[in-house]
Amino acid sequence: VGPKLFQYAIKVIVQAIQLLYTMLKIDQPSYILLQNPPGLPSIAVAWVACLFWRSKLIIDWHNYGYTIMSLSHGRNHPLVQIARWYEKLFGRLSDYNLCVTNAMKEDLWVNCNIKAVTLYDKPAPYFKETPLELQHHLYVKLAKDYKPFKPRYVWNAEMSAFTEMDENGHVIKTRGRPALLISSTSWTEDEDFSVLLKALEDYEQYINEGVKLPSLVCVITGKGPLKDYYNRLINKLHFKHIQICTPWLEAEDYPLLLGSADLGVCLHKSSSGLDLPMKVVDMFGCCLPVCAIYFECLHELVKHNENGLIFRDSNELAEQLKMLFLGFPTLEGKLHNFRKNLRASKQLRWDESWDQTVLPLLG
Repeated sequence: VGPKLFQYAIKVIVQAIQLLYTMLKIDQPSYILLQNPPGLPSIAVAWVACLFWRSKLIIDWHNYGYTIMSLSHGRNHPLVQIARWYEKLFGRLSDYNLCVTNAMKEDLWVNCNIKAVTLYDKPAPYFKETPLELQHHLYVKLAKDYKPFKPRYVWNAEMSAFTEMDENGHVIKTRGRPALLISSTSWTEDEDFSVLLKALEDYEQYINEGVKLPSLVCVITGKGPLKDYYNRLINKLHFKHIQICTPWLEAEDYPLLLGSADLGVCLHKSSSGLDLPMKVVDMFGCCLPVCAIYFECLHELVKHNENGLIFRDSNELAEQLKMLFLGFPTLEGKLHNFRKNLRASKQLRWDESWDQTVLPLLG
């Protein structure tokens, strides 16, 4: 009831009371660790709880809440300006600060006078390459609900679009199989999937012009407010060589699918230009090469021409898809090299990174 600003204020006040009531009922903690965003009203509430408990407050800066709000309201909206002032003010009251990039570390210091330690996101241990047998079971399972995973021609019951059982009961990759392209999203304003759809139209045109490229199965996982909008756009496309599906996967199936894919695509554009896409971290954990759209600090994660490629628009992405999939699956030049580099990098996992970076802060 009432104007939007009034509704928002009431919502924040109610949430603050609920959150403070809940936090004051817990056993006394030595530290309260808060991820921001969302920080309104949780930063202020956590600070008050720390005063009550005489605890230390650690803020884990993954982005700025006010820059996310600016995507829908605009940077000059009063709510955005209030949120910006609030984050800076209460952010300074923390005892320790973590952040996800060196660029954010510098921005926190220069613009907010907040000293932070960079803790890069790392993949959990279950993000890894998927063995062929597990790939096969996953494809057969998904084929029950999603047409792109069903085989085009069936000559035995144990088949998918990508794998089959041979006469000895061993799983093999199907000849002439399509390439599996995967992206994940929360379907919000900071990811423009029309860029991928336009690139796929160009890819289809390359095939029609006689370029030796494989068919594509493009899987876009996740759910969110813009999913129906993009599904309507997808339904208007009439491809002969590309199939697109937008499933909501079970939690245990998502890392298996990442570990089975041939290429990942990331369309995350940071609202602040200072955070990194977690989906790429998970893809790299699965040794999956990535094409990612450019933004300011992306180079801290994606090394162009080393573990993936960076593009700026749909034309560049289409060219990259053509180059990477030319002669697939017989020739996997750059794709193979990117995967080999990811395997050789032996990146830290989440637990190891936490032990190295955060435990020393806690004494």
